[in-house]
Amino acid sequence: MDHNPIIEKIRKLLALSNSCNEHEAALAASHVQRLLSEHNLAMADIETAQKPEKADRVETTVARSMPKWVRHLSAGVSSAFDCQAIHHPATGTMTFIGVGADVQIAVYTFTYLDKTIRRLCVAYMKQQTAVATAGRHRELVRHSYYLGAVSTINQRLTTQKKETPVTPGALVPIKEGLIRQAMNEIGKLRTVHSRKSYINSGAYLQGQADGRRVGIHHGIESGGKGQKTIGR
Repeated sequence: MDHNPIIEKIRKLLALSNSCNEHEAALAASHVQRLLSEHNLAMADIETAQKPEKADRVETTVARSMPKWVRHLSAGVSSAFDCQAIHHPATGTMTFIGVGADVQIAVYTFTYLDKTIRRLCVAYMKQQTAVATAGRHRELVRHSYYLGAVSTINQRLTTQKKETPVTPGALVPIKEGLIRQAMNEIGKLRTVHSRKSYINSGAYLQGQADGRRVGIHHGIESGGKGQKTIGR
């Protein structure tokens, strides 16, 4: 099959994915992923002669005190799309750093999954009796559900990346170098170490089950609030 017309279309979409219009950029990036999957192509097939010159930074609004499950989700999404995420507690923001379409896809995917998991957890908690989930136990059930859902979603994102790599092998060290450079420009970063969590097994398992039903592509097709591209 002659893939040249498809490759040309993907190249045009990649150009649009760097648009200053965030919705247009995210929509173009989602179409790129769809076409790559439908035609069994890899980014190596689309790669142009021009190499990326710098990493992009996209900022999104989060809580100043970020729960453990949100930290795990941001790490999973960042890894899946070859990015890095930095939380800024003082401002209640998170900066995603990546190259080209990667960072736009990562931010929209993170935003979509965060909202979806919260919605599922609200529905799950409504099914629990007030007696069984009173006080601290209720928070334990909620926390366990979140961790279970994120564990499954992150596993699925890892599998997806193995099946459809985001970055061709030759570009991996280039992207990594540009991301490191962008992180160094931000300044000294603080590492957060997660404490051991107590788990309610029933809530955790239900979170895992619900996490298997979440669509992990939808978030890159719709706009989100509280996001801005830095340095464009």
